[in-house]
Amino acid sequence: MKRLRYSFYLFILTVTCGVLGYHYIEDMSVFDSIYMTAITISTVGFEETKPLSTAGRTLTMFIIIFGITIAGYTLGNFIKMLVEGEISKGLGRKKVEKRITNLKNHYIVCGHGRIGKLISRELQRHNEKFIILEKDEKEALNLESANLPYLALDARDETSLLKAGIMRARGLVTAVMSDADNVFITLTAKMLNPDIFILARASDFNNEKKMLSAGANKVVSPYMIGGQRMAQVLVKPTVVDFIDLATMDHGLGLMMEEMKISDKSVLSGKSLISSNLRKDFGVIIVLIKKHNGELKFNPHATEILESGDVLVMLGKTVDLDKISKIV
Repeated sequence: MKRLRYSFYLFILTVTCGVLGYHYIEDMSVFDSIYMTAITISTVGFEETKPLSTAGRTLTMFIIIFGITIAGYTLGNFIKMLVEGEISKGLGRKKVEKRITNLKNHYIVCGHGRIGKLISRELQRHNEKFIILEKDEKEALNLESANLPYLALDARDETSLLKAGIMRARGLVTAVMSDADNVFITLTAKMLNPDIFILARASDFNNEKKMLSAGANKVVSPYMIGGQRMAQVLVKPTVVDFIDLATMDHGLGLMMEEMKISDKSVLSGKSLISSNLRKDFGVIIVLIKKHNGELKFNPHATEILESGDVLVMLGKTVDLDKISKIV
């Protein structure tokens, strides 16, 4: 579009120069000047309104040369846009950007590298709304082909975060390669929206405190977690198998899920045993996070459920879907 715009400006400039040239050099009327410019640029060869002087013929040659060159350049760019689908792609991006401006309670994923890809995939699997900020042009093309919502912008820029809807966002994940960039993005995001939840990636575990000081709510070091997990596979293989089964093996239809008890939930005020969650749905209540932040592992049957409590359960996906309506 930029190339087409420039060629259009050049075309207008050529026409203007032609009209003014014929008007002042050959003393033609405005209409005759426009007529002469039109037949000269189009090279149709219609009759001239009057014999031209040497200066007028020189002007005519320049108009023909520039007119044909600009017309060919414009036509070539237009055909290229049609062939490559740039027009439809541009309209598609406009629709995506319009949809992004209407996003609320979504997540902003900064960076679409190895970690960013995994995060986006999990958010997509859980039907969560999210937008990706990725400045790398090659990766942006991959996001375009994958039909993922993204903005080809630098997440370190305050304007980029605003365009991604940080004031309406539920949370932000900064997963770029550089820890320094992650700290800067965290600082910028907290400055714009102090209440937003920020999950930051730390390549170096020693930078965790810096990111927390910058405003991150949680910091994850993929290398440390990966090393710990590999060691646990060696010393606690059964435990790791159970965790995989509960959190990542979707083929068996089992899932570990957390649900917050709402104010209008029928479970509010009931004991765990009277809620009949275990009896009716066969789920395992792993943990209850009380509204005051207290954690109750393997809660007792007499534990009272209150509004704002978060239940962590393990069970079949279909049963958890039914429970979510009650909770």
